[in-house]
This record gives sequence, C-alpha cells and structure tokens, in this order.
Amino acid sequence: MNDYLTEKLIMDRIIREALEEDIGNEDVTTNSVMRDYTKGRVKLVCKQDGVICGLNVFARVFELLDESTAVEILVKDGDEVKKGQLLAIVSGDIRVLLSGERVALNFLQRMSGVATYTRKVVKMLEGCQTRLLDTRKTTPNMRVFEKYAVRVGGGYNHRYNLSDGVLLKDNHIGAAGGVKRAVEMAREYAPFVRKIEVEVENLDMCREALEAGADIIMLDNMSVEDMKKAVAMIGGRAVTECSGNVTLENIQKIKEIGVDFVSSGALTHSAPILDLSLKELRPEKET
Repeated sequence: MNDYLTEKLIMDRIIREALEEDIGNEDVTTNSVMRDYTKGRVKLVCKQDGVICGLNVFARVFELLDESTAVEILVKDGDEVKKGQLLAIVSGDIRVLLSGERVALNFLQRMSGVATYTRKVVKMLEGCQTRLLDTRKTTPNMRVFEKYAVRVGGGYNHRYNLSDGVLLKDNHIGAAGGVKRAVEMAREYAPFVRKIEVEVENLDMCREALEAGADIIMLDNMSVEDMKKAVAMIGGRAVTECSGNVTLENIQKIKEIGVDFVSSGALTHSAPILDLSLKELRPEKET
C-alpha cells in the first residue's frame, strides 16, 4: 500500500470519527425541519484574509455522508484568499449540507489557520538560508491534517511520529547518563540509515554532541549569542536546528544566527483559525 492510500485511509477514519462525535444518534434539529430529501446548494465564503487549506478534506466530509454530494471548488490549497471571496459551492441533499456543515468547517478553518500562520512566519525568514519546521505539538488525531497545512503554508515537516527518527532530548540524555552515552546507544540500536539528532541547552552539551558524532544538533532555548557561538563551533560538521518558544513575534532574531532549520510548535498549537462560513443555503430545483 502506498503512502497516498495510507494517508487517505487515515483521513477518512478521522473524518468519520468527527462526524460520529458531532451527529451522535441523529441531527435532531435538521430532521425536525427537513423530513424528506430536498436538493439544495450552499456557498462557502471567506470572512477573513488568509491562506486556504483543506479543501479536499472539507469536500470529503459531505461525500462520506452522501457520495452523491457535489462540491465545486473555486480555489486551490495554498491560495491567498480575501474576505468576502466565494471559495466553493456545495450541492446535494439539504440534510447532508446541514449535518456536515460544522465538521467540514472545523477541519477547513483549522487547517487554513495553520497554513496562514505558517505563511506569515515563512515570509519573516525570507532572505536567509534557514528553513522552517513544525514539531509534534499537534492537536491529538489531527497531525495528518496539521502537518499538511504547514507544507501548504510553505514550511517543512519534522518527524511525523516517534518512528521517524532519533531525537535525544534532555530526559533521554538523563536516562542514558549523558550525551555521549545516549548517542552511542542510539547508534547501536537504530538502523544505520537513521540520523541521530541531539537537543542541547548550552555550549558544553553542544561540544559533547559534536564530539559524539551527532548528525543534527538542536540548540534549545539558548540565547542568540550562544547560538551564534554554537553554529561557529559546529562549523558545518552537523546540521543545525534551533528551537524553543519560536513564534511570529520573535522569529526575526533567528535570521542572523545562521542555523539550517528553526522548529516552531506555535505553527500548530497556537495558530488561530481562519474565519470561513457556509451561507445562503437554498433549495434547488432538480434538472
């Protein structure tokens, strides 16, 4: 099974669970006012400037409720959209349009918010070599959607999950008995194709990680001056990454350090949603 099919299965499972959570036994409000099938259409409208992301997920919500639902998408993921812009038209059973509305918008607003925030941070890094990474600080069970949104916004993905690579953080190092021993144990256990990343908090740890042969050294919550010294110390012998409370408000200071990557949990845990709405639901004559 290829990655595309695996991802699609994961997405469908999560969407179904979201629909089950929201609808429960029935949509009692919709069933009260709409007893029988009536074809209708509703417009997806942007209420705030930003980057749109998750249109296929939005459409899939309605398709899983009724495969005959038609979604006409007028923009594409990654487009910068404006307040008042018409983004899509959804046509089908009005009961499906009403029952799927909240879940579809929840996914689309969340993903678009992450893409919008990421795009802003990426623009702040223009003119330097540093590339922006996300983290595993994602909403539980939303990782496949949020990491996709980071890519749409112009960022890059760090590890998807714990299987993807070795990242020795402070508690791993403490458990192993030091940086050198932790790297040795990782080299012994992990396949040779796995890169080993070490999180360091000061220049002494940085030197130890470099001497131990770390492939990637993450400079965590260090001062700008110490990070500059660390980059000079490493001198290209390992890939460099900085992390620790990196946000849109303080990203500018990273540009002058010269690290290869900067990782920010704020991309997924602090991005506000993009305001979107389904409007003008109307019955539609059958042709």
